[in-house]
Amino acid sequence: MITVTQALEHLFTLADEMPVEHVPLVEADGRVLAQSVAARRTQPPFAASSMDGYAVKAVEADQHAQFKVVGEAAAGHGWNGTLGAGQAVRIFTGAPVPDGADKVVIQEDITRNGDLITITDDPGAKDNIRPAGIDFALGDTLDAHRVLAPADIALLASMNIADIPVRRAPVVALIATGDELVMPGEVPGPDQIIASNTFGLAAMLRRLGAVPRILPIARDSAVSLTTVFGLTTGADLIVTIGGASVGDHDLVGHVAGELGMNRSFYKVAMRPGKPLMAGRLNGTPMVGLPGNPVSAMVCGTVFLTPMIRAMLGLGQAQAPRVKVPLSTSLAANGPREHYMRGRVRAGAVEDAGLQDSSLLSVLADANALIVRPPNDPARDAGDMVDIIHLN
Repeated sequence: MITVTQALEHLFTLADEMPVEHVPLVEADGRVLAQSVAARRTQPPFAASSMDGYAVKAVEADQHAQFKVVGEAAAGHGWNGTLGAGQAVRIFTGAPVPDGADKVVIQEDITRNGDLITITDDPGAKDNIRPAGIDFALGDTLDAHRVLAPADIALLASMNIADIPVRRAPVVALIATGDELVMPGEVPGPDQIIASNTFGLAAMLRRLGAVPRILPIARDSAVSLTTVFGLTTGADLIVTIGGASVGDHDLVGHVAGELGMNRSFYKVAMRPGKPLMAGRLNGTPMVGLPGNPVSAMVCGTVFLTPMIRAMLGLGQAQAPRVKVPLSTSLAANGPREHYMRGRVRAGAVEDAGLQDSSLLSVLADANALIVRPPNDPARDAGDMVDIIHLN
């Protein structure tokens, strides 16, 4: 068996970075920016008023001073003249500041009588003007290798960039294996259960920016498994669930080998998730996850999440860990790294209950994985432990 760290190193060598494609700005939210992009204009492109009021010369803007209003500037409709001594221009938020003006007196400090205004209150030192380029200048860049958020989309729009270079979303073929499985909504036989892993993993992958493809269930025969493997054409990653152990009905490794799989590793010193394997199947990366529901989901968090992020150009790093105190004690850990389901409450974490790898109800109630190193001694409440946040 290899360690979790060693398994991740192998997986990163399999994580082929996706090519770049260009998508319209409206479709770029949540995608990974693949190349830095440069602003095609300066924002604002001119000195703009930040308030409604009157544009004047700052040296003249004293309390009780009077001015003659000679024009008006609104957003999208500037005043084209040059401001002279004793003159003012009515101005609104976002409008270009007229030549010759360097201060906007807010309208609350002004009284107006026809074309004459008087500064009735102390206008203060603030000029109420946004300088040209205060937001960004022509050529300023939004750096690559980031998941684009709504604020990024707004910034790109303001930069006048309508065509966005992003990493193509990796297509992940998901194959559940086993005679015991039926799809949700079907009527299971007396010895069957509902396939859950593919749907949980598909949701996880979709949140990461991948495109999951749930393939038909592969039955416990070489013919069925070979047929379903034949449906993975076009996938960037193949993920099997179940059938990766050493039982008489665990055929994934054998069939994949017959089909040309070059195996990187098999078995990881962790729980849940020991019967994990990975390699390349005719050039396509493949990961074989264990079939127990919690094992599959935990391995999805620990292994598939970093792998997909690497494929999207977001770097090679394990799932982020943070240290928090225990709110309850924990017994000593065994020889394998243990990913316990936990609940973080009020800044501390506790065991979420039974740690059986078949119990999805416990996983659904958890919001973190408590990471226990091999042979970790018993821990008391208040001891610091590593956790990986879920959801």
